[in-house]
Amino acid sequence: MTTDILVLNTAVLDLRSRDFTFAEKLVGKGGLAKCRTMDMPAYTQEQLRGWIEKGGATAGGPGNTAPLMARAGLKVAVGANLGKGNYGGLDIQGRTFYDIMTADGVDMSEACVHPNLPTGTTFIQESRDEERGGIAYFPNANNDFDFSHFKGSVERLKPRVVYYMYSGLSDRGDASGGRDLADFMGWCRSKGCITIADSHTLTAEPQALIAAGERVDAYRLLEPLLLELDIFFTSSDEAKLIANTLDKPRRWSGDAQADAAAALDFIVDAFGPSNRRMRLAGVTYARGAFERHVLPSGTVSGVRCVDSRLMAGEVIDLVGAGDSFRAGLLSYVARHADAFHAGTIDVADAVQMGNLFASLFIKAPLENRYAGIAPLAVMQHVVHEGRRYEALDDLREALKLVR
Repeated sequence: MTTDILVLNTAVLDLRSRDFTFAEKLVGKGGLAKCRTMDMPAYTQEQLRGWIEKGGATAGGPGNTAPLMARAGLKVAVGANLGKGNYGGLDIQGRTFYDIMTADGVDMSEACVHPNLPTGTTFIQESRDEERGGIAYFPNANNDFDFSHFKGSVERLKPRVVYYMYSGLSDRGDASGGRDLADFMGWCRSKGCITIADSHTLTAEPQALIAAGERVDAYRLLEPLLLELDIFFTSSDEAKLIANTLDKPRRWSGDAQADAAAALDFIVDAFGPSNRRMRLAGVTYARGAFERHVLPSGTVSGVRCVDSRLMAGEVIDLVGAGDSFRAGLLSYVARHADAFHAGTIDVADAVQMGNLFASLFIKAPLENRYAGIAPLAVMQHVVHEGRRYEALDDLREALKLVR
């Protein structure tokens, strides 16, 4: 049976605690940084297990996407490196990540046990006030992502969509200035897969850098990669940083639609020649997303705003908002893969599905972030009906009634 979506790289366990004061010292107050394994605190496996058992752990990276898509009824696999240890062959971080994935039906058969490096781990210092604490990410086993190994995964699973997350977070995955990843995604396309990759936020203060017109060198990894992608969605701030880095610093207006249009002009140009294939680019913002697409004929659409009709309720946690958006978008694309290749897919519905997944994810309780996801046919019915929901209970009730 063909796999719908193969999610690759960045298997990471996110640990949250007020005890992680070292994180702020390492990355700065409110900072976010990719750190070296040698700098990871020497916590024992038992200490890490204690934080996990207190409920202070969530699965990052594919943990923000794969279980959501699997809950919607898609066949989803994760290909990533996990660390070796004494918990059924894995370290405690890898075991926890693995168990979270499999509990929701994610295929983990393509996980690779790294003999030397631990599972990727992020330590998030919970702040005692409203300010964000430090976030220290240790790629660990993710740093050794082997494209030749995961080509075998693509050949075995024959996925409709290959989703690599994230550019900028793996030393080996980002080798050769991003060309190794670009070559891999190009190879996946040659196998008939729809390709998507995204770039993790690579700076803690994007708005300050945007205002100053600063470039962020890590975004240069996208230059060869964008040529090989069929889909690329990013946040408003990141889109500005990418354009400033790969092209030239711009004077951004502050108007969401005007800035998105300028960013999408750049991204579509960076896609390069159409080569008779469908390409889809988008910029997400607080109320939805802007999209622009290129049809196999080479025709380029205008910029369209797909305002979310489904952002009901209060936000609990914005972490993973972009990932969950892409989970919804890709769920729709994978189920309409032939229409995507032909250029006949309903792009607005695909983007609205992304809005729906993101809304349900960021408003779910932290102890059960996947709770609101319904079978995709149910979600599609709610998307198609065109109703605007202002109350989260109404949206959840609509999803129940359609089942």
